[in-house]
Amino acid sequence: MEHKGTKYIETERLILRPYTMRDKEAMFKNWASDDEVTKFLTWPTHKSVSVSETVLKDWVSNYENKDCYHWAIVLKENGDEPIGDIAVVNEIDERVKNAEIGYCIGREWWHKGITSEALKEVINFLFDEVGVNRVQARHDTKNPNSGAVMKKCGMKYEGTLRQTDWNNQGICDASYYGLLASER
Repeated sequence: MEHKGTKYIETERLILRPYTMRDKEAMFKNWASDDEVTKFLTWPTHKSVSVSETVLKDWVSNYENKDCYHWAIVLKENGDEPIGDIAVVNEIDERVKNAEIGYCIGREWWHKGITSEALKEVINFLFDEVGVNRVQARHDTKNPNSGAVMKKCGMKYEGTLRQTDWNNQGICDASYYGLLASER
């Protein structure tokens, strides 16, 4: 594997780019303060812009590490304002070249194919540029729309682990999806 860090990625409708501290208000307004968006996530809903600012400071400081992959999702027609987030969550397992991806997007942009477009490009980047062998993602079984995004990007359902995960709803079952480089 050859770590590249969070590189600028452009798709037909999107720009995936590193965060800057200027993104704190958009992050708060567009997704981090919405209980519906964070319902199935592992971090709490932000109660103020200062919480988003604190989180962003941590994220931005991690860009020094070449194995950090964390993008703001920007819809080109919205200028440079982030509407969501996509990242390699947890550490990449170097032994088996496995990366787990997590994502969220503001409610206003649900069901428009935006998250699928972002996930597909991040998968391509991880396979083609970084050299991972496998990508995976998981979702709470009560959030099937997240699984639909994974399927749309070619990921294969691999199973559900009962009461193995935790999110803002408490202990939950997690459905896992994966894709190997050889399956593309």
